[in-house]
Amino acid sequence: MIPTILPGTCARVPPRAGWPRIRFNGGFTFAEQPDRAAPAARIIWHADLDPETIGVAAVPADPSDPDSLRIDRISSWLAMAVDAEGREHVVLSDGWHHIRLDIEEGRLTGQEAVLLHYRLCGLASAENRVLPLRRLLDLCRHRRFARSLFPCDPRTDRWINMLRVHDAVRDGASQREIGAALFGDERVARDWGGESDSLRSRVRRLVREAHAMARGGYRHLMRRKS
Repeated sequence: MIPTILPGTCARVPPRAGWPRIRFNGGFTFAEQPDRAAPAARIIWHADLDPETIGVAAVPADPSDPDSLRIDRISSWLAMAVDAEGREHVVLSDGWHHIRLDIEEGRLTGQEAVLLHYRLCGLASAENRVLPLRRLLDLCRHRRFARSLFPCDPRTDRWINMLRVHDAVRDGASQREIGAALFGDERVARDWGGESDSLRSRVRRLVREAHAMARGGYRHLMRRKS
C-alpha cells in the first residue's frame, strides 16, 4: 500500500490499519476504507483518468509573499498519497468538491509555504484545467469551495440510481422489485404488466448500465464530463 498523508496533516505516515489490498487497478492512487462514508472519503484519482488534474512544481517560498501558498491554510482539506518515486499526489476536498494536483517537482511535505508553478500546455488539455485552476485560486483566496464554480452535473441522479440498482442486483432483487424501489409500488402495479413495456425497459436499461459501470465504466465518468 502506498504511504499517505491524512486529511489535515502534512507528515508522511503509514497506511491506516485495515485498508484492503488493491487487487485490481481501479484507477485511483490509493484505496480508501470501503466502509467510510462518501463525504468523508478522499479518493485521489489517477491523472490519466481525471483530466482536470493540474500538474505543478512547488518551490519553497516566503510565507509573507502574496504569491505564496501557505500550507496551513489548506491543511483542513488536504489529503495526499506519495508514489514509489516520491512524487506527491494531492486532493483538496470537503467531501463534496475536489481539486486535484500532481506535484511534479518539489514537495508540499515539510514546507511552510510554496510558490506553485502551474504546468499547462496545448489547447484542449489546458482548457480542461482552466476551471480547476480558478477553483484553486478561489479556495486559497476565500477559504471555501465556491458553489458557482462547481455546477451540478445533471447525470448525478442517474448515476445514483445505477449504484442502487447494482446493490439491489447483488442482493438478489428481481427487476420488478428494483422498479418498485425506484418508481414506487403503485406505478409498478399499474404499468409493469400493461401494454407499454417502457417501465420494464427502463429498469432493464439501468441494470445493463449498472453492470457496465461496475465492470470499469466508472473510469470514464470524469473524461466524459470534460
